[in-house]
Amino acid sequence: MTATDYLNDLNHRYLGIHRVKEDFFWDTYMGLSDDHQGAAQAQMEWTKFLSQGTQITAVKEQLAAVDTIADEQEREQTRIGLQGWLAMFESHALESQQAQELKDELIRFEADLFEKKQQHVMTYQDAQGNSVEASLVSLGATVRTNDNEAVRQSAHQALLDLEQWLLHNGFIELVKLRNRFARTLGYANFFDYSVKKGEKMSSDELFTILDDFESRTRETNLQSLKALADEKGDAALYGHNFTFSFAGDVMRDLDPYVPFSQSLRRWVESFGRLNIDYSGAELTLDLLDRKGKYPNGFCHGPIPSFYDKSDWVAAKVNFTSNAKPDQIGSGYDGINTLFHEGGHAAHFSNVKMNAPCFSQEFAPTSMAYAETQSMFCDSLLTDADWLKTYALDAQGRAVPDDVIKAMITARQPFKAYGERSIMVVPYFERALYQLDEDELTPQAITELARESEKRILGLECSPRPLLSVPHLLSDESACAYHGYLLAHMAVYQTRAYFLEKFGYLTDNPKIGPLLAEHYWKQGNYLSHNETIQSLTGEGFNAKYLADICNLSVEQAWQQQQEKIESLMSRTQAPVAPLNATIYVVDGAKELASNRVANDTMCDQFEAYIAEHYHC
Repeated sequence: MTATDYLNDLNHRYLGIHRVKEDFFWDTYMGLSDDHQGAAQAQMEWTKFLSQGTQITAVKEQLAAVDTIADEQEREQTRIGLQGWLAMFESHALESQQAQELKDELIRFEADLFEKKQQHVMTYQDAQGNSVEASLVSLGATVRTNDNEAVRQSAHQALLDLEQWLLHNGFIELVKLRNRFARTLGYANFFDYSVKKGEKMSSDELFTILDDFESRTRETNLQSLKALADEKGDAALYGHNFTFSFAGDVMRDLDPYVPFSQSLRRWVESFGRLNIDYSGAELTLDLLDRKGKYPNGFCHGPIPSFYDKSDWVAAKVNFTSNAKPDQIGSGYDGINTLFHEGGHAAHFSNVKMNAPCFSQEFAPTSMAYAETQSMFCDSLLTDADWLKTYALDAQGRAVPDDVIKAMITARQPFKAYGERSIMVVPYFERALYQLDEDELTPQAITELARESEKRILGLECSPRPLLSVPHLLSDESACAYHGYLLAHMAVYQTRAYFLEKFGYLTDNPKIGPLLAEHYWKQGNYLSHNETIQSLTGEGFNAKYLADICNLSVEQAWQQQQEKIESLMSRTQAPVAPLNATIYVVDGAKELASNRVANDTMCDQFEAYIAEHYHC
């Protein structure tokens, strides 16, 4: 077998194992199957394939033989593909039997905890005093948008109750297991292991970045809290009141202009005008909230995109949101998730390398790199020119300027808080995994959560209590939440580059091809920093996000006014085909597809929402 033959065989062996694991993942996370044992077994098979030290030895032997390949292009492409596999195997290698056994135990334990959490019922009291069963997504939306304080408090208490349920039903044992696993690999704790694996930096290097950002935004955050308390009273800073106190009325005013029923059409039109091409991918979208479904949007690719020798293998990508179309705020939240996960899907559909290892969301793919792609896309929804173009009421009227200005007035003072609400998670997780085992008690962890929220957020309790963040439970996202903040830093650096180069972002047809060329095409073959340098000519820089956080309301509104004014001098780009086959489902039921046309799919989706949600 030549080195090229070995590469091609390795590609296909991985695809089979990966597909089985991903199909189980989708079915269990969507609540379509309760075969958690089967899902855990598939996950273990995938993990074992990647973690065997013999894989590293075998790839290195093939790399040593690459120079014997006569054809120069084949030689170079084979080398690149094998280097990609070497990086992936080195990211997952488990050199000892003890580490492999602990990893298997972790997978089984997480599967059991996930199943128990799926069956755990959460409720809150509505305005009539009725007990309402609710998902994590629904509880969060209620805390943010319900105009009845007693209802908000009840929903927030349900999140606090979830924390205690987790602390008494396996989360502490999960933390201990993770730490034991990490120590067999030579790390002090699981947090240090996860950061090194995911971002190729030490925890100290990560917190050099985070501490700098924390200090740059601390005073702005504290001033915004003080101003809110002075205006609306100290009760505005309670966890169940805080977000509603500065955003609730604004979201109610915006709601008629961003109905969830229109979100699919807005995504198709907006991404089409950005000239984002999905390279023939098959996309499955599960967009509606329901019992048993994982309470957070995500994007996974059962078939990674790559060139199989000279044949293009288009991606198969699944992504979700958790919309409740009849709930205030769900339209904007739902479309935000659709743009976010649609951005992930665009990325993973456009990796044009010669092995599937370059086009997947697991290490060595940096979470910060992956999230940059999705967060750039959802950042467009905050731009006034996007809102004036796409936020339309039932009569087709654009959202008024005063509603946009009210959004800026309400939200800009809390832009720093928003980023710090991401940052609080790694501060908490690092401290959590540094605790000794005898310190890991429900009381101590609860106190650590509240202390972390007080120190980073400035609140006695977060509107989203830390242990209710679902990422803390999942193997692939635990101790990786900092990736979202690093990504936001890169997003605003990217935005600044495009704004300087073109003057606008919304519907700019030059953006899609530039993202594809510089950020997507080579996948994880390039580091996060290298992709940013490729596009902008400048290395990773956190100052762009800090500068946005520290803008005054007047400065932020002036920027948005300029975007609105620029619409007058622009000709709207045509909607380019997305070049994807799209299925919209609700669990096992297909709601719509673009087999005929994108417009037909949008019509089908809107009709379904109107019939079943009367909105």
